[in-house]
Amino acid sequence: MSADALSDVLRTVRLTGATFFDVVATAPWVAEQPPREKILPKILPGAGHLIAYHVITEGRCFTNLIGEEPIAIEAGEVIVFTKGDQHVLSSSPGMRADPGAPSPHDAVPGSQLPFFFNIGGDGPTSARFVCGFLACDAQPFNPLLDNLPPIIKTGVPQGGDQGWLGQFIRVAMMESADKRAGGESVLAKLSELMFIEVVRRHLEALPPEQAGWLAGLRDPFVGKSLSLMHAKPARNWTIEDLAKDVGLSRSVLAERFVDLVGMPPMQYLAKWRMQIASGLLTGGTANIARIAAETGYGSEAAFSRAFKKMVGVPPSAWRHRLEPDERPATAQARVPGV
Repeated sequence: MSADALSDVLRTVRLTGATFFDVVATAPWVAEQPPREKILPKILPGAGHLIAYHVITEGRCFTNLIGEEPIAIEAGEVIVFTKGDQHVLSSSPGMRADPGAPSPHDAVPGSQLPFFFNIGGDGPTSARFVCGFLACDAQPFNPLLDNLPPIIKTGVPQGGDQGWLGQFIRVAMMESADKRAGGESVLAKLSELMFIEVVRRHLEALPPEQAGWLAGLRDPFVGKSLSLMHAKPARNWTIEDLAKDVGLSRSVLAERFVDLVGMPPMQYLAKWRMQIASGLLTGGTANIARIAAETGYGSEAAFSRAFKKMVGVPPSAWRHRLEPDERPATAQARVPGV
């Protein structure tokens, strides 16, 4: 049941794969992703949130958030920067890029994805990796992003992973090398599936004492209550209804939900309804009255008051906050390439 809530969140926040670079690095080398506020307009114009990842397909390298300790990553491993924070990849730990050095993000348009990029000196190839980005909505409420660490590393070094992640790495390598028709779409969908698998592995590895929305998903009672609310967000839920359906007393469920998720069930439902509404306002032409009905409000006025209170602006202002040519990027989004 809890997996349905995760799928619902991923669908509602419009997780979308976008741009890809196939990078060959020769030692010594260093590459640095700029701050997300500088790179997001180039990579995913109009997107709400940037997720960056690197799939190491050959060799090894080091990576770190600016100012933090380096992490070694090897072929067969994937590292995901869930907040899109500025970070470095390099042949040796502690390196920083020259501010004037060429970067994949500064290339010019015109090439089929993935974009190939060579970095480094005259030494041997020390690493090869596929860099990619995903977009999703972060506002007004994304419980998944709010509960992920800034960095997730997973996979088995030296390509020993026989599961879905290992298959992703192998297919990504083939698509990057062959540049077959439809490769951009394949890589976009693969990156979305890869991210879901990374989140699953992170969820499975959480310690028993862990709190948060992800921990709530795997709890049999809280996970079921989340699934029920996600399945029927417009229903007039009460804590009594949820408790009866999951097989707990009202007080026990309320306490358990708050301990894990960090807020009462009805507050969570109200926030989630606003996330659904924001997507309907941004991505379609449904009128306010219809959106109110689809999110469980008895009138347009009641919905508008609730939306403004939680989101900070009226529904009409949210709908018009982006010009048409600034709408979030799709899976076919193009970026400056070589």
